[in-house]
Amino acid sequence: MSVLEMKVPSPGESITEVEIATWLVEDGDYVEKDQPIAEVDSDKATLELPAEESGIITLKAEEGDAVAVGAVVCLIDMDAAKPEGDAPAKTEAPKEEKKEEVKEAPKADTYATGTASPAAKKVLAEKGIATSAVKGTGKDGRITKDDAVKAVPSMGTQPASGSRRTERKKMSMLRRKVAERLVTVKNETAMLTTFNEVNMQPIFDLRSQFKEDFKARHGVGLGFMSFFTLAVVRALKMYPDVNSMIDGDFQIKHDFQDISIAVSGPKGLMVPVIRNAENLTFRGVEAEVKRLALRARDGQITIDEMTGGTFTITNGGVFGSMLSTPIINPPQSGILGMHNIVNRPMAVNGGIVIQPIMYVALSYDHRIVDGRESVGFLVAVKEALENPVELLMDGNPAKALEM
Repeated sequence: MSVLEMKVPSPGESITEVEIATWLVEDGDYVEKDQPIAEVDSDKATLELPAEESGIITLKAEEGDAVAVGAVVCLIDMDAAKPEGDAPAKTEAPKEEKKEEVKEAPKADTYATGTASPAAKKVLAEKGIATSAVKGTGKDGRITKDDAVKAVPSMGTQPASGSRRTERKKMSMLRRKVAERLVTVKNETAMLTTFNEVNMQPIFDLRSQFKEDFKARHGVGLGFMSFFTLAVVRALKMYPDVNSMIDGDFQIKHDFQDISIAVSGPKGLMVPVIRNAENLTFRGVEAEVKRLALRARDGQITIDEMTGGTFTITNGGVFGSMLSTPIINPPQSGILGMHNIVNRPMAVNGGIVIQPIMYVALSYDHRIVDGRESVGFLVAVKEALENPVELLMDGNPAKALEM
């Protein structure tokens, strides 16, 4: 019998284990070569695992299991013949007569009933739960550590007429890694945030004038991301410390601008990278943003497409955020937060006019970026967005948008 051992492939450098998120087949199924058989979570993305050969599959790991890269997750019997048509219906075994159940008398309480183990006491104390509120499942009714872990704090003793159901669900490896990284950033960087506001009217005017022709010519819309990306590229060239990172006692500066863009995917936040954004035109940026966003949405994004990046742009405005302090994407030293656009009164040439205003935020690592660089960087972004024709289009918007 020829049996193939399917092992967990390496999703990328530095990744040592994955988690079986979902089996797409059942034990004993016949699978075709290259058929997706599982979805696996790494700490960076969710990937599909395709069958390496055709045959009958035997699963060797369960959903939720953490499996080391290179470990066997299933066997495929390549000699097994493909079943023809539908499998015959299983005949039901004759039902046995129900035996009368004998209910055991409830065990009497003892001195141990409701007594918590030392480990359980610690867990309950951290949760603020009294031992009297927990029913023990251990010997003689003792409260075990597992009982304490599963215990849910009381939500009040008043009678309630609505649903009071709670759900306990293990977070995916991707979500756990994101949580770990966010805490690490807060603890290991000197993160500060500076704010400014941008008058978006000049960009609104350009989009109104050119968006139909741009869409017809290039097959992608003229959005805000191309303006922001090219404004960031210009500012990074002016303030290279924002485009650098710390490696031990050294500062590493980059002469290229790989811009990470935060996008929301079905498995959570993902941050694909626009490579060498300094070489892209408005059309090039919009096309790459669309390509990466679609791949993230469809779960096809790869580790390589999310690795690296020298600076990040995140857009909370699409969800209605007015103002926020974005968290740095390590080992980068800066992240720009975009927000929603709201019509606000603004002083223009000595008069008050209503203009579309966006608040922008730059979070930066103060260990490597000083206040002068951070404020200067954000002002440079503001200047480019408020005067895009001169600073981003060389005075010729028609030509810049044709390329």
